[in-house]
Amino acid sequence: QLQVAESGGGSVQAGESLTLSCVVSEFGLDAYAIGWFRKAPAKDQIMISSIRRSDGSTYYSDSGEGRFTISRDGAKNVVYLQIDDLKPDDTAVYYCAASAKIRSDWWLEKYYDFWGPGTQVTVSS
Repeated sequence: QLQVAESGGGSVQAGESLTLSCVVSEFGLDAYAIGWFRKAPAKDQIMISSIRRSDGSTYYSDSGEGRFTISRDGAKNVVYLQIDDLKPDDTAVYYCAASAKIRSDWWLEKYYDFWGPGTQVTVSS
């Protein structure tokens, strides 16, 4: 199974930057891809970005383009999400999730089965 844990959230002011971390622990199962999602109050959960473990290929959703950067540290099995120029609308619980499915369309949310508990990001104006 895969164990996922996010960290790095907190309260920040608009215009600042923040980097979230996701640690994926593998117990007899390989994580093929890791993605970042968020759930804002009164809004649907969306995928921001995802990254393939093998080669570092990245995918950005329409919502994730511009101010978000995903990266990985293979040695530590950590995936990061950098958020620049934070805005109040970025306030949400940010989730990291892992997929063990080897697919050509690996970025699709439905393939991410292992989720962390989330980390809260609150942006004040």
